[in-house]
Amino acid sequence: MKKKLESFKRLLEIMDELREKCPWDREQTNESLRNLTLEEAYELADAITKNDKSEIRKELGDLLLHIVFYAKIASESKSFDIADVIDSLCEKLIFRHPHVFGNVDVKNDPENVKKNWEEIKQREGVKSVLAGVPDLLPAMIKASRVQEKVRAVGFDWDVPEQIWDKVSEELDELIHEVKKNDQVGIEQEFGDLLFSVVNAARLYGVDPENALEKTNRKFIKRFKYLEKHTMKKGRSLKDMTLDEMNEIWEDAKKYDS
Repeated sequence: MKKKLESFKRLLEIMDELREKCPWDREQTNESLRNLTLEEAYELADAITKNDKSEIRKELGDLLLHIVFYAKIASESKSFDIADVIDSLCEKLIFRHPHVFGNVDVKNDPENVKKNWEEIKQREGVKSVLAGVPDLLPAMIKASRVQEKVRAVGFDWDVPEQIWDKVSEELDELIHEVKKNDQVGIEQEFGDLLFSVVNAARLYGVDPENALEKTNRKFIKRFKYLEKHTMKKGRSLKDMTLDEMNEIWEDAKKYDS
């Protein structure tokens, strides 16, 4: 513990010095850092998807720097400092985990923990179960978070299998709009279909964002294989038939792992 505290103290001292002596660090504001913070969060997510432990450690450091930076900026206007941030977090964690720091029994069930968490937030004065879902979350992640939150208060299917009737219903409605060639209706029904598919992923324990990203990476790898082997033959993709491309595509599947 002593070593960890010393490392954190060193980081705070470095931040103080950078803010005072570095022209770039000195001119930064919450607004100027915002997009950089989002970039760092995505880089961390990318490292986690790749399960690259070295990169995860590096990106966690970059993200921690941003947290310390925001706290330093706030301390200059005496709004709050890093101690206030940490103390507030500790108090929230203790209050929201009465099954750990109190005498509430959740029967060692993660789902009960989630339900208890939402009930506690309601008692804290949070007006809506969905109040904590950021507006700027990517749509698929937002859909997943919305569904997780309403599940915590009992708004969910009784059994996972029920979702497939909903998926089929949304697909039929989309096809109906496609046949009408109603672009507004098509967009709306596409959204409804995607939302129901995200719901299905959640019910079967799949993170839809991670699942789609893995498929993205798989597709990119196969397509690059297709490009590479087409060039080796001295041909262009534009000049090939779909059947010819599919033959190479099928071969690319051998190298998915």
